[in-house]
Amino acid sequence: MTATTVDLVDYADATRRYDPVIGIEVHVELGTLTKMFCPAEVSFGAEPNTQVTPVSLGLPGALPVVNGKAVEYAIRIGLALNCQIAETCRFARKNYFYPDVPKNFQTSQYDEPIAYDGWIDVELEDGTVFRVEIERAHMEEDAGKNTHVGGATGRIHGAEYSLVDYNRAGIPLVEIVTRPITGAGDRAPEVARAYVQTLRDIFRALDVSEARMERGNVRADVNLSLRPTPESPLGTRTETKNVNSFRSVERAVRYEISRQAAVLDAGGTIVQETRHWHEDTGVTTSGRVKSDAEDYRYFPEPDLVPIAPPREWIEEIRAGLPELPVARRRRLQGEWGYADAEMRDVVNAGAIDLIEATVAAGTSAAGARKWWMGELARRAKQDDVTLEELAVTPAQIAELQGLVDSGRINDKLARQVLEGVLAGEGDPEQVVTARGLEVVSDDGALLAAIDEALAAQPDVVEKVRGGNLGPVGAIIGAVMKATRGQADAGRVRELILERIG
Repeated sequence: MTATTVDLVDYADATRRYDPVIGIEVHVELGTLTKMFCPAEVSFGAEPNTQVTPVSLGLPGALPVVNGKAVEYAIRIGLALNCQIAETCRFARKNYFYPDVPKNFQTSQYDEPIAYDGWIDVELEDGTVFRVEIERAHMEEDAGKNTHVGGATGRIHGAEYSLVDYNRAGIPLVEIVTRPITGAGDRAPEVARAYVQTLRDIFRALDVSEARMERGNVRADVNLSLRPTPESPLGTRTETKNVNSFRSVERAVRYEISRQAAVLDAGGTIVQETRHWHEDTGVTTSGRVKSDAEDYRYFPEPDLVPIAPPREWIEEIRAGLPELPVARRRRLQGEWGYADAEMRDVVNAGAIDLIEATVAAGTSAAGARKWWMGELARRAKQDDVTLEELAVTPAQIAELQGLVDSGRINDKLARQVLEGVLAGEGDPEQVVTARGLEVVSDDGALLAAIDEALAAQPDVVEKVRGGNLGPVGAIIGAVMKATRGQADAGRVRELILERIG
């Protein structure tokens, strides 16, 4: 029985009877101005085949030159992942034939990576910390991009013809390869997602890449195998290629666990192969039989000399590393006074930078969290966008909370002001003025509204004078309605009791 004809095993049942082992290869495009081995410009969205040189097109006689900034970025990544940095390393030719590889080989690193033997701690949503060991982080160049035209899936099978854009060919990459990740059990999908997200955050903190997964700046190849027990030898793995969202990483691992369990239960054999992830259906399908290293016929790149980064330079780079995401989160949590659960919610919502900027703009951590994790989070979910994509800035939120703190508006009015800001009506101060939303602070106007409400409900006066303060709420509500919610409820209550007393 083949892998494509079996049913899925229930996930909980699969992880109860098999031990999943994962391995993840993450490719990150480096944010250099030029390509890895030539001066061709690097920018997203350019016209096809306009950012090329003889080197990136693989034309005869064109010789590569290593991009020094790419080497620096690779060392930054290696140091942030607690890796050893090689005293000397070299490039190799990885030979394979595909239209998006114009040289018929990829210039990569094989047995001598620039960084090796590292680790990174990842934190799961419930606060559990899981250590992932890094085997290597090596430099290489990206391939071009194939576009298959026609057919139903956008893949080569069934397409009428294919187009190749070589703008991406030669863009600097660092590939980070884990050692087999064991011991995750039924949390393997969650660990995989958290690991890739942690790397993305590190890339951004290091300023080595925009790390936008939707643009392909970060791509993950997810390896998975099953074995009967944690003591058993590793099983045969599959590699799901180019998964480009955190959610998809988690779903792909979960699907492969259920699929492989079904194959094994049916007496089948797992094929070592690459597989394609389908976001729309949430399944993987067979790609090609997975090549081993010897199939690529690696040999040292004869046109490039070995790289021997001076130890002094490495230490200079180490000294200049920024605060990494985990340390930053812990520091900010202490400064802000958030509980563990509150901080996890902020992290999961992608709101750390926004809250930090809001606090820096002059409001309290509690006030910043109230807006970003409350009304704005609701609005982002409603509009199916991220918090960063909302049409409001941290400075505007700080200004909004400042209006509340000063008593000029209350929380109810502030929500109306926020609606105006999101609608493009200006900063909070401008919206308050234009909409006339400031709290009514004139006691005379409030007393007039109170007298009118008391006259309409004379029985309330007698009840309050008799010691029953419950009906005061009805008078407050009437006054708030009369002032369109622009009265200070606390002040209204005080005035009502004075009036009745």
